[in-house]
Order: sequence, then structure tokens, then C-alpha cells
Amino acid sequence: MTDWLLVLPVVLALFTGTLAGLTLRWRRLSLSFIWVGIVLQFLAALGLINAVMDQGVIAVSLGNWPAPFGIAFVADYLSAAMVLITSIIGLATVCYASGDLSDRPSYPLYQVLIQILLAGVYGSFLTGDIFNLYVWFEVMLISSFGLMILDATKVQIEGAVKYVILNLISTLVFLLGIGLLHGATGTLNMADLSVKVQLLDSGEMTLIASLFLFGFAIKSALFPVFAWLPASYHTLPNTIVALFAGILTKVGVYALMRVFTLIFSLPETGLKPLLLLIAGFTMVTGVLGAAAHYNVKRILAFHTISQIGYMILGLALFTPLAIAGGLFYIIHNIIVKASLLLIGGFLQRKHGSDELADLGGAYKATPWLGVLFVIHAFSLAGFPPLSGFWGKFMLIRASLETEHYIMAATALFVGLMTLFSMAKIWAEAFWKAAPEGQTTNPMSASTKWLYLTPIAVMAALTVTIGLAVEPLYNYAMTAANQLLDSEAYFVAVMGVRQ
Repeated sequence: MTDWLLVLPVVLALFTGTLAGLTLRWRRLSLSFIWVGIVLQFLAALGLINAVMDQGVIAVSLGNWPAPFGIAFVADYLSAAMVLITSIIGLATVCYASGDLSDRPSYPLYQVLIQILLAGVYGSFLTGDIFNLYVWFEVMLISSFGLMILDATKVQIEGAVKYVILNLISTLVFLLGIGLLHGATGTLNMADLSVKVQLLDSGEMTLIASLFLFGFAIKSALFPVFAWLPASYHTLPNTIVALFAGILTKVGVYALMRVFTLIFSLPETGLKPLLLLIAGFTMVTGVLGAAAHYNVKRILAFHTISQIGYMILGLALFTPLAIAGGLFYIIHNIIVKASLLLIGGFLQRKHGSDELADLGGAYKATPWLGVLFVIHAFSLAGFPPLSGFWGKFMLIRASLETEHYIMAATALFVGLMTLFSMAKIWAEAFWKAAPEGQTTNPMSASTKWLYLTPIAVMAALTVTIGLAVEPLYNYAMTAANQLLDSEAYFVAVMGVRQ
């Protein structure tokens, strides 16, 4: 049963996408497959995280090939949590899309491509093979490009081209790193690599690790290779940009954390000081970009970059508390970032614009939307007792404990600037009076509920995490210790001790 749980999220997403794709002519049937499939993926993710918490690291080699020759799927605390949060965002996206995209003839195809994208994300989190991580990245790239150009305008096509070109460069560098790593070690299995990489000389290790860092930096939108994200994300449909900002960049962060703990030890590569600088500049440039813009999607796109800096800071500090803080922050940010973009999408649907100059009076018109925005905005800025406060607290404490005082000060400064940007959206879109001549598009009660339900559920999640922080804190600490000590991972995959 455990073996099935490891591959079930991927299989369900692929199967759901295939069935829905084959029945596109029958719209209701196709969408029924989507709803059933996404609910089953959520249940499978719950089963997987329960199995990991009960048994520890679990692994399976497909086709009964012994490791390191077989294709391995592995789940530890980190990957199981990422699969679960992905299924939650997937469920929220399917619900929101039912209101946001349902009037488009291509709506069922959007849902199909979302399922293929989710399959790629699940596969990236669960694979135990570095080459298959590349394969799942390609699945994500193809499906995400399809979502970007479906019903696309000229501006959207331009954004999609920028997105693809930069991600192709990332993929090529990643593939080059894989080739050099395989040539030097003779294996692609991550558990096996964790041992054989130690035989490399320091120069060879640093070169290969640098290629992985550059490739994943583009995927994660780190400084200075983040330009593709604000250039493309603001052009996307609201449902799609929330899915992308919530999940896709976090796959790159996950890959960095996996590779630079399991395969390479970050301090041994000599890249730790560089990664600390990258984390700091990512936080600062992202938040300054957000402060300079007056378009809701652009502001939140730059905040996506800024918040990734916090996650990378956890890895760069390379202590159990820091990595746990980074993992905690990933979970928090996926929830909050997706929700804020969904709120922005609701405003755009209702008023036909996401420019702050065209918005106003939203709190008076929809008080509950204003309350939900405040919850998510305060959580993003790090207000207690919401989830964002605890993630920032863990990272700042870890910075102080390791005497990285500038990084701690940077994290605090970025938190204040984040509050400034959120206050700007609140003042312009919610609090000021509606501008003269503002249009309001009619929306049925059922459509409004499809928009607001996922936002409300994720607001409840960020509040719950903040008020009952201990379980997730303990979970994150266990996940961090598993990353820093690969013994359990190695035994689960290889069947023998290191």
C-alpha cells in the first residue's frame, strides 16, 4: 500500500488529465473527471503524509529494479508536505477556475493542462533520481507554456516567450550539470550520489554545484536572474498566475534544498557565502520592485521574488533552525501568495482592471473580501500571530544565532517594506472611494462563492497555522534534520547503511 501511495498523486493527476482531455467534447463529463481527480489527489496526499509520519522515509523502485538502477520514488517529511500543499492549491485552483475561466470556450482545456502541470510538480517532489527531476521539470515547462498561450493576447505571447527562453536556459544548464555529475560518479540516483559525490575533488564539486545553483536560481527567480517572472506573470489569467506564483517557483526552491543537502553539502561546495548574498539581494530587489509599481499583479509578482529570498536564506544559513524556518516559510508563502493573487483576480473580474488607479471602494462593496485581504497581507508582512510571523521569526533568530546580523536586519527591513506595499493596495483598492465612472461587472452568487471559498479556506489555514504553530514547527524541524542527516533517506532507497 505504501508503494502505491508514493506514485498515486502523479498517476492520479496524469490519469485525470488524460480522461478529461479525451472527453473535452462532453464538457460536463470532462469537468466531472477534473473534480473527482483533484479530490482524490488531496486524499492521496493526506495518506502519503500520514505514512511518512508513521514510518519515516519511504521509497520504492519501479519495476523491481534494485537501487540505484531502478527509477526511485522517495518521500520524506519535506516531499510529503510539498505534495500535500500542492494538492491543496490544486483544489483551490480548480474551484476558482470554475468561476474565473468558465465563460471561455477553452475552459476545459485549461483544467486539463492544470492536471498535467500538477503531475509534473508531484513528480518533482517525489522523484529520487536527478535525471527524472529534469524530466518532471520538462513536463511542468510544457504544460505551463500551454497555459500561458491558451487564449493568449499579443502581450501574453510576449511574456510567454520570455518565460520559455529563460527556463530553457535553466534546463540546459541543469542538464549539463547532470551530465557532468553522471560522468564523474556513474550514477543518477540521489541517495547513491550523496555518497559518491564525496569522492570528487573540491574544484570538480564546486563547478558542478555551481551549474545546479545557476539552473535552479532561474527556476526559483533568484537575484539576478528573476526578470522573466515580473515580465510574464502579470499577463496571465488570474487563476493561472496564482497557481504559478504559489507552486512553480517553489519547485526550484525545493530542488535547491534537496540538491544542496542530500547530494552536495552547501558548505563543502564553497557556495555558502554566495548564496547568502543572493538571498539578501533577492529579498531587497523584489520588495523594492513591489514598492515601485501600482498594478496589483506586478506588485504581487515582485513580492513572489522577495519572499523566495527568505526561503533561500534558510538554506544559506545551513543550520537546523534556519532550514526549518525556510521550510515553514515555503508552506506559509504558498498559501498566502496564491490567496492574494486570487483576491487580485476577483477585483479585476469585478471592475475590469487591476490597476490601483482604477480601483476603489472594494471594502464598502465587499467587506468580507477586505477582511480576507487584511489577513493574508498581514501574514505576508509577518504580523503575529499569523503564519508569516513564525516563519520570519525562525529565520531571523537563526541569523542572529549564526551572527549574520546584516541578514537579520535585511529580513526585518523587507518585512516593513512588504507592509508598505500591502498598505498601498489596501488604501487604493479597498479604502479610498470608488473612482468616478468605475464599472462593476455583474456576478452571480454561485460565481462569487467559487471565487471566495478557496480564499476563505486558505485564510483559515494561515490563521490556524499561526495560532497552533507547534505541530508545524515540530514537523519542519524534523524535516530539516532529515535533510541535514541523509542516513534515513539512504537506507530507505538503497536498503543498506551508508
